[in-house]
Amino acid sequence: MTGGERKAVEGAAQQVPPAAASRRAAQARSRPGPGDAGDGRTLRQRRGRRLRVGVTASAKGGRWMWWLSWLGLRLMGLRPVRLTAPLAGDVDLDAFDGFLIGGGDDIGADLYGAKPLFDVRIDEARDAMEMRVLDHALPRDVPVLGICRGAQMLNIHRGGDIHQEVREVYADVPRMWTPLPVKTVTTEPGVRLREVIGRETFRVNSLHHQAVDKLGRGLRVAARDEWGVVQAVEDPEAHFRFGVQWHPEFLLWRRPHRRLFRAFAAAVHGADPAAQRRAARNEPEPEPGPAPGG
Repeated sequence: MTGGERKAVEGAAQQVPPAAASRRAAQARSRPGPGDAGDGRTLRQRRGRRLRVGVTASAKGGRWMWWLSWLGLRLMGLRPVRLTAPLAGDVDLDAFDGFLIGGGDDIGADLYGAKPLFDVRIDEARDAMEMRVLDHALPRDVPVLGICRGAQMLNIHRGGDIHQEVREVYADVPRMWTPLPVKTVTTEPGVRLREVIGRETFRVNSLHHQAVDKLGRGLRVAARDEWGVVQAVEDPEAHFRFGVQWHPEFLLWRRPHRRLFRAFAAAVHGADPAAQRRAARNEPEPEPGPAPGG
């Protein structure tokens, strides 16, 4: 992500003040959570606190992505903890029950055996941190949700690569840069993402110029946009391992994206995949409130 793109994200995010979601977040904070990590007891033995989710983020900037991810996770009864590079020596990754690999700067091309084609901003320290987090989480089957850069990092960690510039490959893709739902994504037949989202097609935002190319080990394409660009990947054998190219944290006011957060929360709480899908399907109607931007 270039410096100009970063400013565009933060400026555009102000178009989406989640008023109704903020009210529900206040209600969520007043409810006791199911557990927390820390003193030798199991998470589910420590009642009255929320399970912890590590959210990887840039040390500088990206405040809207972090705040809205925090909001989405809190709404689902979880305790988000911001992880920035370099990780402190006393950070115990075993203390987390899930990881959200967040959006941010471009990933260093050396991680997937390429040479950088453009002068973009990268964060090598964050790259190393997220590789360490995934090294820890994947063998233990800890639930992982990758968002935008995070979806690309998940794919790269598994040996895949990415298009450094989508429009160099997909010439018809229009230039769109907005947190609002401006393009249609279609899920592939039989994928878990379709069950989680509850729809074959849905609208997403567009805040990226890179995307998954060659798939990493164990991953499959879960969704594409109308131009054929990969918009989601998943590991069908994992408890919960999804990467989405859009930013669902900017779209919490729309049901498909809340369902994704809800399914992630169900996985963090230890629910089996069937329970995750039931949780998504049985989501109550949201409270009436002002539309985002109003």
